[in-house]
Parts: sequence; C-alpha cells; structure tokens
Amino acid sequence: MQLKQPESSGGPLADQITMPESKTSRAEFTKQSSTLPFGQPVPLSSISGPTYVTGQLLVQQIAYALSDKIFSYSPETFDLDVAVKDWAKTEAKNIHGYPTTVLPLQTRSGAGAFALGYIFSKDFDLSKRHIPQSLLAPSLSLRHLRSALDQLALLYGVASPFVAHIAATDYTSDAGLVAEYGTALQLSEELGLGLLSSGSAYEAQHIALFATLMAKILPTIHIYDGVRTSRETLRVIDVLSQVGVSEVFAKVSKTAEGLNKRLDSAGKVLELLRAFNDELGTDYEPFEYVGHDAAETVYVVLGSVEAQLARQVVSKLATDGVKIGAVIVRIYRPFIEEAFLKALPISVQTVSVVGQVANESAVSDASVQSILYSDVLTAVSFATKWASIPAVTDIKYSASHALTPSSFIAAITQTTSQTAVSRIQLPHLESVQQYVFWDTDNSASLVAPTVVGGLLSRDSTSNVYLNESHDNLVQGGAIRSDLRTSKKSIDAPYPVEEADVVLVSEEKLLKDVAVSKSVKDGGILILKLPNLKEEDIEKRIPATIRKDVQTRNILVYILDSAQSPAFENDLIAARLLLELAFLKVAKPDITHELLEKLATLEANPPILDECIDALSKSLKQFEIPESWAETADETSRDLPQQLRTNSFVPFEKQETEVNLQLSSWESAAKGLVFKEAYGTDITLRPDLSVKTYTIHVKENRRLTPTTYDRNIFHIEFDLGNSGLTYKIGEALGIHADNDVDLVRQFIESYGLNGDNLVQVPSREDTSVLETRTVYQSLVQNIDIFGKPPKRFYETLAELATNELEKKKLLSLGTPEGAAEFKRRAEVDTITFADVFEEFKSAHPSFPELVRLVGPLKRREYSIASAQAVTPNAVALMIVVVDWVDPKGRTRYGQATRYLSRLPVGAAVTASVKPSVMKLPTRDDAPLIMAGLGTGLAPFRAFIQYRAMQKAQGKDIGAILLYLGSRHQREEYLYGEEWEAYLDAGVITLLGAAFSRDQPQKIYIQDRMRQTMSDIIKAYIQDGGSFYLCGPTWPVPDVTDVLMEAIAAEARMNGKKMDAKKEIDRLKEDGRYVLEVY
Repeated sequence: MQLKQPESSGGPLADQITMPESKTSRAEFTKQSSTLPFGQPVPLSSISGPTYVTGQLLVQQIAYALSDKIFSYSPETFDLDVAVKDWAKTEAKNIHGYPTTVLPLQTRSGAGAFALGYIFSKDFDLSKRHIPQSLLAPSLSLRHLRSALDQLALLYGVASPFVAHIAATDYTSDAGLVAEYGTALQLSEELGLGLLSSGSAYEAQHIALFATLMAKILPTIHIYDGVRTSRETLRVIDVLSQVGVSEVFAKVSKTAEGLNKRLDSAGKVLELLRAFNDELGTDYEPFEYVGHDAAETVYVVLGSVEAQLARQVVSKLATDGVKIGAVIVRIYRPFIEEAFLKALPISVQTVSVVGQVANESAVSDASVQSILYSDVLTAVSFATKWASIPAVTDIKYSASHALTPSSFIAAITQTTSQTAVSRIQLPHLESVQQYVFWDTDNSASLVAPTVVGGLLSRDSTSNVYLNESHDNLVQGGAIRSDLRTSKKSIDAPYPVEEADVVLVSEEKLLKDVAVSKSVKDGGILILKLPNLKEEDIEKRIPATIRKDVQTRNILVYILDSAQSPAFENDLIAARLLLELAFLKVAKPDITHELLEKLATLEANPPILDECIDALSKSLKQFEIPESWAETADETSRDLPQQLRTNSFVPFEKQETEVNLQLSSWESAAKGLVFKEAYGTDITLRPDLSVKTYTIHVKENRRLTPTTYDRNIFHIEFDLGNSGLTYKIGEALGIHADNDVDLVRQFIESYGLNGDNLVQVPSREDTSVLETRTVYQSLVQNIDIFGKPPKRFYETLAELATNELEKKKLLSLGTPEGAAEFKRRAEVDTITFADVFEEFKSAHPSFPELVRLVGPLKRREYSIASAQAVTPNAVALMIVVVDWVDPKGRTRYGQATRYLSRLPVGAAVTASVKPSVMKLPTRDDAPLIMAGLGTGLAPFRAFIQYRAMQKAQGKDIGAILLYLGSRHQREEYLYGEEWEAYLDAGVITLLGAAFSRDQPQKIYIQDRMRQTMSDIIKAYIQDGGSFYLCGPTWPVPDVTDVLMEAIAAEARMNGKKMDAKKEIDRLKEDGRYVLEVY
C-alpha cells in the first residue's frame, strides 16, 4: 500500500473561505432538518438572488409571504413547516405587513374542518377576504382532507383564495416513503380543483407563486415531489426576495381581477399564465414539449422527477436522431385540451402516457389505467389535428418504482421497436463531479457530507448539490448522501449512478449494499476499515466488491484511523479525518490553506500539522491483486445500489423509559395537597389518548330469551351534563374495567398488596406519571387478561430463573414454536395472568409487569340511536362474547361481559370515534342497508333520523332494510320497531332472512336477489347509497348482487358497463360503505 499526495498551488475555492478568528470559537456542527439547505435554518429576509435553498424552503417562503394563515398537516418528521414555524416565532412579517399565523394540525378524520371554520366564520375579518389562505401537507393527508376540500369548492365564490402546497409523499409497507401523485390527481378531477406541478427547486418558487395567483380563480393544489426533489440542497440563481414576490403578486393580481368573467376557468388560467410569464420573463406553458421536431413517439409525463428525467433523457435521444419527444404536464386541472394538442407535433404516431398507479399489482392488472391516461385518450381521440389519429398507450409504473436515468430509458425504450437501453450518459452530467457517502445513522461522521458540501458551496464559481436518503431497515439505520459539484447548474433529481468517488464510513454496510456498483469505471472507492491487517483484507471486503473493483479498474483507498489513536478516540477528530481523506482523494489539487479552513469548521480541532500527519499514516491506496478478478461470489444475494427511503430522520434507537416505582400513600398525599409544587393534575382517565366522558346506565335489557345461547342486549346511557355529543353512524368507545373478582384472584396468586401505590406513565404523555393503587391499575389500566404476543414470551424468558421454563419461553418466540404459540393463543386462549401462573420462576416486580403487559384498550360499538331524536341518550346493541376453553373454563370478552352486568345508574367512561357510516347529503337519497345480528345497530340510528325528517314534512328517499340472523323467534332484533316503521311508510322494504328457520338456509343476499328490481331503482336509478354492517363473510356475495343489479340496469338501457369498476367508483363516491369485523 502507498499514499499518493498530488501537490497544487491553490484554487478559487480556497480564496472564497474566510477563517474564523479562533479555532475554538465554532460549536459542533449540527443539522436541523433535511428540508433546509445543508440542514441549517434560513432567515426569511436572507432568501434572495443566487443562494442555496431546497424546494421545500421556497414553497414555505411563498406560503408565508403571501398568506394570512398557514394550516399545516406536516407529520412530525416530515418537516414541511419547519421554516414557517421559525419565521412565525421570530414574528417575521409577510407582504401584508404582519406575521403569518402558522397552525400545526393533525392528519385524521375530519381534517380541514378547522380551516373551513376560520374561512367561513361569522367573525372573519372581511378586509382580509382577498388574502390567500395556504395549506402545507403530504399527499397522504388528502384522503382525510377530502370532505373539507369538497365543501370549500362548493362555497368558493364567497371564500378567500385557497392554495394547498402538497408534497407528494405516502408510505407503503413494501417500499417505504414514495412520491404518490394519484390521490391529488383524482381529488382535483372529482372536486373541480386546480392542480399544477413543479419539477424541481429551480421552479418551485415560481410555481408556488403562480399556484397562489391561480387560487384567485379556483381552489388550487400545487403538487411536487416530497421525497427527493423538495429536500435537495442546490444553488438557485434567480430566487425572488420577499420584495420581488410582493411586486409580482401585486401586478399579476391586477390581471386576475380584470379577467373577462365570461371566460371559463381554463381561459382565465391561460390569461393569468401569460401575464405571469410577461412579468417574470419566463415561458411556462400548461404543457411543455421537448424532443425531436418530427417525433413519432411522444411520452406524456407528470411529476417532479418524472418531468426532469423526461426532459433530459428524451432530449439526449432526440439529439442522437431518435424521433421521440415528451410533453411535460405542468397544469393538469383544468385540463386545457387545446393547449395539450398544440404541444403535440403533427408527426406523432403514438402517444405514450407514463402514468403512475398505486402499486405493482396495478401495473400488471390490464383493467387498471393511470389517471392521466383517460385525459390524454379523450383529448387525442376527438382531435381533428391528424388525418390518422395517433395510438394512445399507457406505460404504467408504481409509486414505489425507483426513477433513475437508467430505469426511465429502459421503461420508455421497451415500448418502441428498438432494443431496450439500460444505461445512458446524459450530457449535462459530463462536467459534473459526483460523489456518494455511505454511513449508519449513529456514526460520528454522519454529517460529514453536509460539512464538506457546505465548505465547497463557499466557492461562488461552483454549484453544489446535496441529497440524503434514510433506510432504517438496513443495519438499524443506513444513510446514503449524494454530493455533486459543477461550474454549471445541477438538475439531477435522482441517485448518482456513476460516482467519481464513493466513501463507505461503516464497514458493516459492505454486506448489505452493493457500494461499488455506484462507482464509475476507473473511479475511486474509499473504505474505512479500522485496525486492518493486510492479510485480513479479503476477509473484510466481500467477494462481490473485490471482483467488481478489479473488473472495472476501480481504485481502492483504505482509511484506517487506528493508525492515529488520537483520531480514533476523539469522535469529532475522527470525523475531521474522514472529511480530509475524502477531499484529499476527490480534490487532488487541494491546498494546505483549504485543509486548514476545513479544520476550523469542527469544534476544538487538532492543529493542522497533526491532521496532515495523521492523514499520511491513515489513508493508503491499495494495489488490487489480479486474483480478485477470479473471485467466486460468496452469495447469490442481489444487493441494492440505492436505499429505499423509509424515513427522513435517523432511527431513534434509545427510548427514554420512565422509572416506574411503587410508592407510599404519603407521597401521593403530598401530591394532592401541594399540587403546584408537585405538578399534580386531577383528570378523568388521564391515561387515555382520547377525550373521555362519564355517562350513566339508563337501561340495560336483554333482547334474546334467557334460554337462548346468545345474550344480545340493548344498553342505553343517560348523557346528563357530560357534554358528550355524537353523529349518526359514529361509534361509542367503552373504556371497560377488568373483572374485579379475577383481579383479586390474580393479586392473591401473584403475592401483591392491592393497596400499594404505583406510578404509571400516562399513555398520552409519558413524561406525566399517574399514581394509582395496584388494584386500580389492574382493574382500569393493565390488560392482564388479554392475549400475550410473542415478544412478551421472549422478554419474560430473560426473567425466568428456572432453565426449563426459560427454554420453553424462548421456544415460543421462535419459528419452531409457532405451532405451539398459535395453539396457546387460539385454542387455549391463554392470558397474561395464565402465563405468570404457569411460569412461576419468571416473576417480574409490579413496575416491570406494567411495562411488559399492554394497556387496556377501549372497545368500540356502533351507536344505535340518533342524538337529534334522543338528545340526552346514546344506545348500543351488543352480544356477549363467551366460549369454553380446553380446561372447561367459561371465558368471556372483557368489555361485553362488563357492559352486560352493569346496573342502572352505573357510571361508565366513554369516548366517541368517527366512522365511515354516514348518511348521504341529500335527504331524499335512498338508503339500502344490510345488517347481520348486532350489525343492525347503526341502521336503527339512520331510520330514527329519517323518521324524524318525515315527521317534519321533509321528503325522504326509499329505505330498503335487509337483516339477517339465525331464528326469528329468538333474534328478530328490534323487530317491533322495524314493523312499526314499515307501517308508517318510513321503511319501504323489509327483507328479513332467518337462516335456520327452514330446511334450506336463506341469507340476506338471497332476499336482495328476490327484490332486485327495488335495488336497481333505489341504488342505481335514484342514486342511493348501500351500507353493510356486520361480519365480513357476506361481503363477496352481497357485492355480487349489487354488480348483478348494475349489469342488469346497463343491459336494460343498452349500455356497456364494467360492474366491478362501477363498484369501485361507488366506493370512492361514498355510496358503497362497509363496516365489517
């Protein structure tokens, strides 16, 4: 081995960096967020001119500068609002002269209601009606925002301009975080929203600004890649300052105010875009064409990475003479057909839509089309531009598909007659130096790429690009950082495929990642291998890497920090050594002066001479033996070259655990007497993460005969002054207690004192401790009679002192013990208490037991009443769950038994949970309801409400009620009520199926088929809604009946209809609703 040290006299980078006055004046480098340039906060006033930014920072700048309020639905680690929250905290002013209010909100059912409430509030300051309201959210939040956006679209004529900046980000179990566009595209189409897309940080500011202007015409979604492009740090030359933003907004707003009111939305958007281009000197179009002038195949793409790849790959192929082109969709809604057709060349023969679908199954399913495809097909099919209409094809790719130049060109060339291409050299990358850093997220050198990138960015003649991706499933947390430098602007929103230098800081990654595959032929691979002995090198470098570096003439450098013990033991110094090693190899003309300036970026660095001396000892080039070319593969595993991003932050490996302890009544008394000193708070069930209420039993009666084997009962609660309110179709969460007799038995058998006090952490805030007795904890907090999971057995094994018991406990957590575990869980129905009784040597203390056993969970039951009819009561219909275990013991469901035994007047802790079971917005919309057993509960509420409306003189639609149970005599649940509603004309049709009252079994699907004509009229012709509540087993049969009805109605009208797709559409429209269990 030998170290090569080229000499240089200096360079422009060295001249750009200013030395701090003191080497010890700088604190240790830290990163705040990947949505900030180099992870550092940026003052609002400093965003201007040539500067380093991220796309997300520029989106936040526009939102903050132009908005009255920002409603943020950013998940905690997504950091979509980290800058605006900082600016609001420092009271930075927007263009209207006051700080923008930033409201962080949670993504959940009913999201968006807060924003609607503000915009349409009676107290809204009408002088601010012209000021935009903005929303920041990932695309995964759109499903929960749909209802609010729908209402906003309907009332937009009297609303403030509203723009939603949506980072296309969703999570999938197989691929992690993906840039998902389908939800936004579908929502904009169905609700009549505007939608436009930005491709990179270079245009993020302009498009966010235009989206806000477009919101003066219709509610608008600005969609952009939220996984990669919005988090890339790069240099943008023409960033508008807040003053510039204000001027453009004011001037183009005047155009918006003067638009011809007779124009439709598409016409207004076009006029606004022309004014915007005139003001900025840009040439944005709704559809932008790149490629050959006489293209025969044209690809249509939408999306940030997709757009940039299409521009670069298609332009390269067209330059090489391939007759292809690409249309980049910038404004998707309104879809301006004239502009789209104008963008297509007259020579085109095939229009291929590169359309995103949900997953790989949808890619292979011929019946699934991308959302963009239908718009393109319609526009082309009815066009008169061509003598022969071009063919339109759908090139589908899943949201999880990794997009790179190689994968993109392979996908598009497969559709042409030429042979598929797997690699491409893009011209704009030829002058770009590309580097890749691999590390684990607990490494001391984790921020090295950011430090180096920040250092290189100080050269005003150079452009630096930095992006990082996290995969928390590789080695407990791996990070890949891509660094690019160039004299020209860098637009490369995809992983580096041919790096000049790849640096691997953590040796264990060599077994999980094909690190050498990202190195270009003849490139350099730096491996950090501490304490390396030359004879061990082949043991420590996998065979696949050894063969690859020899075959492709890759140079290998070894960094062994153990050669300099001072650097090995000092983490900051070790990171500095790594940064110096990289710069020494990647920038061979590096100067002594520049090395000194890098050293000052670290807190309390060693002196420069020590750095250089350590580097000469620690960094060596390894001469590759020719024998490595014949190295046999040690494994057939196909290792990845890139990471699957599943997080934006390092994995939190250490979880702070509250120290639980038994305490005396005296300490509890001090907390009660001196509340302020001890921070004591007295609340109702503070351990629960939902708002709870105390209600009282008003009625508890059994609906089935006492001689019948199923105990189905009706229980009604008096709400009193609890403040509990609920909507039709919602569920009541019951926070049930454990059986007190069983608790006392466990306390005795386990040797506990039920009166001892224990501190347990609140489930809502683990920093808050609650003081309860052991008895109270077992009754109300701890699921001691629940089913233990595998991990419980594994943890308990560590506490067992008996070797046989330890061995058995461990085996239950292994694959070999899977059958035994399944038998214990499903046949023997073993509880936590049973396990403690069986394995007596595993006897954790009570605080340890609290940690081992999960908390009691609330049980939810569909509400069987309408509060508009019974304002101070809520009713449930429940069946007691019971069974006999192999030991002959009668076991019961914890919550159902608790409820069935409650006397009138008993207090119960309850909460409310939203549900998918909602009445249609139209009072006259028919209802088709199918309920099995206790699944009838929500339909009782539906019918109560419709009966009240009918009594008020309102027109109500037809109500078809299908119910199923075993026997009419024993289980005609609420039968008298149904008959009365039928006689009163509230229920139109009652289809009761009692499966065991006759020789042949009759189910609800049979009753539905018998009344097919009624279903066709109510469901299809009159636009009704279908609901099914109960067990899952009848879903396929009932769905088949509905598809038969759809097909039959289509035949009657001479139409061709895909019944399955129609069911899917009805699901999306909320007209096919299932609540099954």
